[in-house]
Amino acid sequence: MRKAAASLNRSPAAASGGSAGGGLGAVLRIVRRFSIPRQWLLAYLLLIVVPAALFLYGYYERSASILKSEVIRTMQQALKQAGSNLSYRLEHIEDISDAAFMNANLHDYLSVGADDKSIAVQLQVIKDLRYLVTTVQTNSDVFRVRLFVDRSKIYAEEKINFFSLDSLKSRPWYNAIIDAGGGIVWTGDYRETYLDAGDMNIFSAARMLRDPDDYEKVSGVLMIDVQEKLLSDIFSTLQFAPGTQVYLVDSEGKIVYHPDRTKIGTEADSAILDMLRLGSEGSRAIKLGGEVHDVMFTTLPANGWKLVAQGTESQLSHRAVKQTQRSEWTSLLEYVALFLVLPFVLLAIIVRGMNRRVNQVITVIRKEGTEGLNDLPPVNGDFHMLERSVDNLILRVRTLVEEKYSAQIHEREAQLQALQAQINPHFLYNTLDTINWIAIGRGASDISQMIDSLAKYFRLSLNKGKNIVSVEDELQLAEVYLEIQQSRFPNTFEFKLDVQRGLEACRMPKLILQPIVENALLHGIRKKKDKKGAILISVREDRGDLLLSVSDNGIGMEERLARRLLTEAPAEDRTGGSSGGSSYGLFNVNERIKLYAGDDYGISIDSEPGAGTTVTVRLRAERQETPEETEEPERGGGGT
Repeated sequence: MRKAAASLNRSPAAASGGSAGGGLGAVLRIVRRFSIPRQWLLAYLLLIVVPAALFLYGYYERSASILKSEVIRTMQQALKQAGSNLSYRLEHIEDISDAAFMNANLHDYLSVGADDKSIAVQLQVIKDLRYLVTTVQTNSDVFRVRLFVDRSKIYAEEKINFFSLDSLKSRPWYNAIIDAGGGIVWTGDYRETYLDAGDMNIFSAARMLRDPDDYEKVSGVLMIDVQEKLLSDIFSTLQFAPGTQVYLVDSEGKIVYHPDRTKIGTEADSAILDMLRLGSEGSRAIKLGGEVHDVMFTTLPANGWKLVAQGTESQLSHRAVKQTQRSEWTSLLEYVALFLVLPFVLLAIIVRGMNRRVNQVITVIRKEGTEGLNDLPPVNGDFHMLERSVDNLILRVRTLVEEKYSAQIHEREAQLQALQAQINPHFLYNTLDTINWIAIGRGASDISQMIDSLAKYFRLSLNKGKNIVSVEDELQLAEVYLEIQQSRFPNTFEFKLDVQRGLEACRMPKLILQPIVENALLHGIRKKKDKKGAILISVREDRGDLLLSVSDNGIGMEERLARRLLTEAPAEDRTGGSSGGSSYGLFNVNERIKLYAGDDYGISIDSEPGAGTTVTVRLRAERQETPEETEEPERGGGGT
């Protein structure tokens, strides 16, 4: 080895005295000092250093790609959240427009002409209309309410809230408003001049108003204006890289909002439009103008607009990717430098006692386990680190095995609980069915009928977890409940169902009638002196609304008490207790109806002391649409 090293020192490269020769000489001196064969060095460089460098470079490329995908996924989630927030605000504006549109007085006011009413009447109309629009404008999302009416109205040129309908006809979306036939049409972002506020960037929810006396005649247009600031406030929360464009595209492919106002009203790029037609949300890399852009979008449920974020690869993931690039290149250089400078020292230390020390460690581990490593004699160098690493590795593996075992136990418990939750209803039905057959076998027909009614009651009340049921299902639930109560209180009351044909398939929230029927029986009839009476359940349709009435000839109640039942939650609901009445209460039922159908619907009570009580439920008449929903459920027994 020394002769070979000497012959290398006598080579022409070393004799030249240049910097390359001096560096090579230093390396060879280290080789001679630690007795590292040259073949080992070459094998080390070719088999370890070079492949490791290539592997690290490939790892860098893969990690950069993964990071970019993660950045895009995070941005897609943020964009979807912003779309949900914006859609919620737009739906809120539509609800406000619907409330104003449903105001019957609005249509009556607009039908008052300049020739057929007195000045005093028209001034009163102006006053009432002013109150209506002022009330709507109190909402923080509403900037201005505008009514465009026939120019014959004396207030048509007021130009703050009231305008001539002719001034709207030149707008590009006027025909769309008329074609919508009273439906809401969203305009794009546009600039409007207000007498009291100057120029403002807004977008509007507009709808046509018809003359109630002549349905074919347009009596006006209702517009609710929203400031562009509503959009910018929502989009400002998006932590996207500078230069990323966030804009809105309508269902026809026109840009309705864009930070660059020159693009509003123009058509989006055809490649982007093709992407937007693929679904409700997504992301894709598209080549635009010779440059690759990452484009992502989501759909606003309120009006079908597409919220789009567009930027180049460098704009969307510039900071994160650049930071990763710096980190990976730094690691690559450090790694290469480490394996070029220190291999000789490491090899010299490890090779001298590797076989002997490895054999000692293996023998101790086989006989005494990892604890026996502490009894080995101390060593000079880094082999002690290897021993400790083996110890830590075994401990870590043991810990991971225990953690995995614990996780499997928890997962199994969760599965068992889920199965138990599924089994309980079936166990209840099977148990009731078994009791029913035992009663039949022993000739207890009254018990059999009671059990059968109770099983039907549970089946109808659970209803496979559905919250919206048909009127027929709700009537059947009330009917089964009353049959159970007839078995409980025999020969004390009768009930009758009077249902207008064709209303059985209408949709309604579950458990609306049963609490009312329960109150009629327990708080109406059962509190009479003779504890006898009758209950009538009727279903009618009134001008597109569904009316469900429960009448009893019980003790009745005072108007003050009836009003309090609908406006105040009963004490048992607030405290969690119960006094034996309905567990829902008329207050909660009334609140559920309003949440489902709106504030124009709910419960009304007509009652007098000693004259009985009639509780009427008003809902929208909505019929089932799918075959599965319109399938007739099995009917239970009827009342007497």
